[in-house]
Amino acid sequence: MAKPLVPDDLWAVIEPLLPPARPKPQGGRPPVPDRAALTGIVFVLKTGIQWEDLPAEMGCGSGMTCWRRLRDWQAAGVWARLHRVLLERLHGADKLDWTRASLDSASVPAKKGGAATGPNPTDRGKPGTKRHIVVDGHGTPLGLTLSPANRHDSKMLAATLDAIPPVRRRRRPGGRPRRRPDKLHADKAYDHRFCRNDCRHRGIIPRIARRGIEDSKGLGRHRWKVERTLAWMARFRRLTVRYERREDIHLAFTTLAAALICLNQVR
Repeated sequence: MAKPLVPDDLWAVIEPLLPPARPKPQGGRPPVPDRAALTGIVFVLKTGIQWEDLPAEMGCGSGMTCWRRLRDWQAAGVWARLHRVLLERLHGADKLDWTRASLDSASVPAKKGGAATGPNPTDRGKPGTKRHIVVDGHGTPLGLTLSPANRHDSKMLAATLDAIPPVRRRRRPGGRPRRRPDKLHADKAYDHRFCRNDCRHRGIIPRIARRGIEDSKGLGRHRWKVERTLAWMARFRRLTVRYERREDIHLAFTTLAAALICLNQVR
């Protein structure tokens, strides 16, 4: 039997975060239920199909209806809050390893261009987007950002660290939120003085490989977990190629994928 795309545990987390439906004083057709629209969004994210190919038999409404929900919920901050709530659940259960984090990036083609795209030097100058992600010691995604594919990884270190939301312990709601790991592992692309300064200014110990000094064979002792997380994200077929011209839509898909990875960690 096929697994539901929006199981009860996911819906229980996201339902309180959704904005109320807009009133329709003029009447009209009843809106597509939020859970049905979320099912269509997750289906597109996992399979990578085009919006217009969304099967009507699923009862999710049209592809444009699901696209508008994705856009509106991104503007309302739903996906970012969903990610933060799931991180708080993990933090409350002592399932986040803040002692060491890892940072890395991956580039994907951007067929239609748009914001946060640029010529990819590793793909013959074709348009591309780079996905930057920082994970905890278990590989749980803590924060992510997007940039043009031609932007150097080191330029996005500070922004990616600042993308980590403040995470509170739910069983101790009055405590101080946590948003900084103790130590950060990164490869030789981040071997710059300003990267180390960015870490130290945030109270993070930099553990960045040095070019020409350290053997590359020993670099993956801790960093392999961020590479595994990037591979997890690549399993969402909609993220292997960026088809969205709008940056906010692609960021919405990416944040939702990170939240679904966190949900698997919660389970």
